[in-house]
Amino acid sequence: MIVVDTNIIAYLWIPGEHTTGAERLLRQDPDWAVPLLWRSEFRNVLGEHSRVGRLSLELAIQMVEEAERFFAGREYSVPSSKVLAAAASSGCSAYDCEFIVLAEDLDVALVTTDRQVLREFPKRAVTVEQALSKH
Repeated sequence: MIVVDTNIIAYLWIPGEHTTGAERLLRQDPDWAVPLLWRSEFRNVLGEHSRVGRLSLELAIQMVEEAERFFAGREYSVPSSKVLAAAASSGCSAYDCEFIVLAEDLDVALVTTDRQVLREFPKRAVTVEQALSKH
């Protein structure tokens, strides 16, 4: 099991230069966990792509519905006190800290591309490449 942030989720569903890495990660470890926040963040990414014409509204809706089905039973609530403490001690956003707190609570890695999260939480946060090299 791993926790993935919204960037990794977006890379998997929205074709681009990082999609291959996300697909390899999914094949290697298909048990992805996320905090409930992922839904709002992913909707925001899809909304922006739709707004600027990179995705049709219909395709964005299809993608979010597929992602919601994929993550059914893999979404977790995280304690606000832990999120705020992590944000205060790291300088990372509370949004980012939801993912790190979930990874800590589940005692698994957080796979992310966020440089600040990687720098502030080096014992818990890993890149896609680092996660892939562990197997």
